[in-house]
Amino acid sequence: MLDIPNRIAVAAPSLDGGVTKPDLITVEQAKAMSIGDITTAFKEHLNPGQLHFMKLLGFHKVKIESAEGMFYTDQNGRKILDFFGGFGSLAFGHNHPRILDARQKFQDEKRHEIAIAFMSQYAAALAKNIAACSPGDLNMVFLGSSGSEAMEAAVKLAERAAGPKRPKVVHAENSFHGKTKGVLAITDGQLYRADFKVTDNTVRVPFADIDAVENAFKSDPEIGVIVLETIQGGGGIIQAPAEYWQKLRALCDKYGVLWVADEVQCGYGRSGRFYAFEHYGVVPDVTALAKSLGAGKAAVGAMIARREVYMKAYGTPKTAMIHAMATFGGMGEACVTAIEGINVLYDEHLIDRAADSGEYLLERLQALKGKYPKIIKDVRGKGLMVGLEFQDFSQTLPMVLRPVVSMLDDKLKGSLSGFIGALLLRDYDVLVAFTEYNRNVIRLEPPLICERAHVDQFIAALDDLLGRGIVRIVKDFVGSQIG
Repeated sequence: MLDIPNRIAVAAPSLDGGVTKPDLITVEQAKAMSIGDITTAFKEHLNPGQLHFMKLLGFHKVKIESAEGMFYTDQNGRKILDFFGGFGSLAFGHNHPRILDARQKFQDEKRHEIAIAFMSQYAAALAKNIAACSPGDLNMVFLGSSGSEAMEAAVKLAERAAGPKRPKVVHAENSFHGKTKGVLAITDGQLYRADFKVTDNTVRVPFADIDAVENAFKSDPEIGVIVLETIQGGGGIIQAPAEYWQKLRALCDKYGVLWVADEVQCGYGRSGRFYAFEHYGVVPDVTALAKSLGAGKAAVGAMIARREVYMKAYGTPKTAMIHAMATFGGMGEACVTAIEGINVLYDEHLIDRAADSGEYLLERLQALKGKYPKIIKDVRGKGLMVGLEFQDFSQTLPMVLRPVVSMLDDKLKGSLSGFIGALLLRDYDVLVAFTEYNRNVIRLEPPLICERAHVDQFIAALDDLLGRGIVRIVKDFVGSQIG
């Protein structure tokens, strides 16, 4: 039984004289809130535990007043270079003018939003555009509001198409497919699973191990679906070789297993192709997009499936409404935003830009790895989805100290990446991100508008910071916590 102390009894409100407006904050008052006011509201009404980590990184001291292109501007007029990119949600940077214009025109003309009672030209056009960008016969689209929703739709579709005799779903170690209840079963992280009861129709295999996949398919005829990120984001920006994906496609065809490719983070041009799986000359049965699909101004997710698979699951009037769009799927302004975004993606050659800037970023980071081998363990990625992995803390220290400190490496995991991320923001006005499962990795997903000059700015900052050496980096971080 849930123990809730100090229960408060509340009398029903009187209706005499109408409903009284509570003490509400206006939009302009919200804009003018101080850092102290924001912190108090965050702690009291949002997530007190998360505030702890924000304070460790120094992020709680920053109030963003505006954002444009590659930069945030804070309360002090400081411009912060965005190499975080909202976990890949900002392909166009902040407040791209064409995106703003499309949304403003939609509002000025008072066009319709909720696409439930009537067919929506905007939802139909967006679906057609997504299909045009998708290879093979990936041409049936479900529109939602998030990556989790898109992946829920993808897994449900695939499971239903596979049939009731093949209900099992294969997923990979260190996978991340969302936090909602359904896809939590194939999100391989105890932090997110906690003590929730998840579905038990799943089979876990190592990522990029084709033999493990084949053994699973051979040994269990109830497996009907396999779900994989093409590039693992939360796992630390992990890729599989081309042969893996080609053999996977062949195995799925041989055993009649449906392949769902999660492209929520690595898709939409980030890897240097519209979909990351296009690098390998293969096409899945179902895939999903989100993040930058909303062009940084709207929440849009999409599932895309082969027509044959879609029709098997939902292809009759009797089954069509089993998983139809929800209330906010295909909203007018969100769809218009996404339609304009896809056009900008190609008109401004941002997929090519991601490939070029990403190659340059990897090249510059590899040079830093050569310069600081005791600090940087690995550099990896594709396009503008890059992971920078630091050594365990003991490996950065003099040889005589390593045996003692190595016993603490597991507890210290993530400390060095956290120190560096915090100091990059404080001293160099650069924002980076981290990964869920390998805490030693800094995740770099800048907007696709990123140019070589932005890469140079980031590299110069990182080089200068690493040049301080570990002892001073630790000392400076500790100083930032005291100050």
